Amino acid sequence: MQPKEPHAGHRVELVSGIDALPGGLWRGLAPADDPLWSRPVFSAMERGAIGPDGYAYLVVRRGARVVAVLPLCLFGGLRLDRVVGPGERRLLAPVAARAPRLLRLPTLFCGHLLGQGHVLGPGRDDPAVARLLVGAVLEFARARRLRTVILKDFAADELAPLRGALRQHGFTVVPSLPDTELRLPHRSFDAHIAALPAKPRRNARSNIRKFAAHPGLRMEVLDSFAHLLPQILGLYRQVMDRADQTLDELDAAFLAALRPGDGLRPRLVACFAGDRLVAFLLCLFSGAGATGARIGLDYALAHEARLYHNVHYAAIRLAIAAGCRHIRFAQTAYTPKVEFGCDLVAQHHAITHLRPFRRALLRRVLPPALARARADALGRHARDEPRPPDPESRRAPCPE
Repeated sequence: MQPKEPHAGHRVELVSGIDALPGGLWRGLAPADDPLWSRPVFSAMERGAIGPDGYAYLVVRRGARVVAVLPLCLFGGLRLDRVVGPGERRLLAPVAARAPRLLRLPTLFCGHLLGQGHVLGPGRDDPAVARLLVGAVLEFARARRLRTVILKDFAADELAPLRGALRQHGFTVVPSLPDTELRLPHRSFDAHIAALPAKPRRNARSNIRKFAAHPGLRMEVLDSFAHLLPQILGLYRQVMDRADQTLDELDAAFLAALRPGDGLRPRLVACFAGDRLVAFLLCLFSGAGATGARIGLDYALAHEARLYHNVHYAAIRLAIAAGCRHIRFAQTAYTPKVEFGCDLVAQHHAITHLRPFRRALLRRVLPPALARARADALGRHARDEPRPPDPESRRAPCPE
């Protein structure tokens, strides 16, 4: 894809990898307190085999100045049966067994495969930049024959400047699974626990006691963990084998490439039984933010010793000690995370198909299917999700 001609003084070009974007430029554009958006994470994604077949970045310039960047992830054949809910997966099982190729969708994801979506840069609120970006996304998808296009997990205020251009090009905006964020106003973990409501506070103290009742267990925080990669991947596989959705799967190459730099500080919260790793939580730190990115558990011991809860408690302790203002966790297991004190952060997908008939089918089928999957995942916590006013009601309409 060649750079497009200037539009309202802007032009867009395609960059094939993070190494082509200067480090200083990326640091100036990416959110400083979201470690998933640090440059080393994107570099590790490109070096690993975690799902996508390729990566690219759309860069909008005004003159010599970069005003917007949108990362892209390319899937030549995304497996539909791995990204739908359990009910839909059961319905698709006969097709998966007899004609699996029918369930492989050439798909383009825009934003961040592992975290919340953003358009980076000072031009993200400019309607002219929005029109240029959305048009460039669709042109790129056509050129690569990636017929399903998804802007993944964007907060409402991040998506608002794009909505006019998205409507013009037939995108459907639907709620996605919320993120989970724990704000950290307290100076110690004990103070955090003491501030919880009565039942979560009792449950947390009970979980800590049950972990302590296993004297052979110990918790460590590791700066370097390459020597543990085989055990890490074994525990991670146990979790992934039980997951409802598997859009991405971290591998040894990704974990080996994930190194400190550009503000990123990776840490492994590791639980050992003797010399054997029985649980871990991969934590990433940047600025005043932290993320509990991925977890692994030995399910033979996990329930009895409350491993899931206690590796999260260790991560919260670590984030408080590091002076973080918040820590985010994954879009799973909402019950314990709400008990930790997490807020649910509303997010949305914007989805279209390049073929008109399938686009119309998506509009009809997708919203109720995703609503069912969200309801199953959230359960009783659907009521905990915030319902902010539509940002469009506070903005001038985007010209179409």
